[in-house]
Amino acid sequence: MNIEEWNHRYRSGERAGDASQDPTLLLEETTQSLPPGKALDLACGAGRNAIYLAQRGWEVTAVDGASAAIEMLRSRSNAIRAVVADLQLHEFVIEPDAWDLIMSCYYLQRDLIPQIIVGTKPGGVVLVIAHTPDPGDELNDKRAAPGELRTFFPMNGWEILHHYEGPSRDPAHKRPVAEIVARRLG
Repeated sequence: MNIEEWNHRYRSGERAGDASQDPTLLLEETTQSLPPGKALDLACGAGRNAIYLAQRGWEVTAVDGASAAIEMLRSRSNAIRAVVADLQLHEFVIEPDAWDLIMSCYYLQRDLIPQIIVGTKPGGVVLVIAHTPDPGDELNDKRAAPGELRTFFPMNGWEILHHYEGPSRDPAHKRPVAEIVARRLG
């Protein structure tokens, strides 16, 4: 789906409920033990996860290519730095060693992984949730292959805190998923 299609979905009300949904369960679980810091929410949509973090004292930057989603987020919170940027065109650069938490939920863009790795502060955490193929589906570039998320984090310098593949634990998503939470050592 391209950005204009996403904008249409947000403006038509088809995705209006996104902003009012609870945050992703994995984010709630992960941040229970983390002190607030700087968080980056990539492909944030209407911002349910960004809003959750900001309400808990995090300094949040939320990025999405769909201006309609960012407008929705801005209408709900002015505590978040909300940025319209097409991640596929690399319109947003992830600063090195800048983030205590970087998350990408239900958006897999493999060429961002090196920036995510470098952008995470020592002691910082990366959280990724990606759709995986349903049985019988062909693998495509938007879905994670079995075991793929683990390969994103070098064995030296990263600790895998959580890895799961199976049915989504998030009521808003019905497709199978892969989840990973990794901490940068150092």
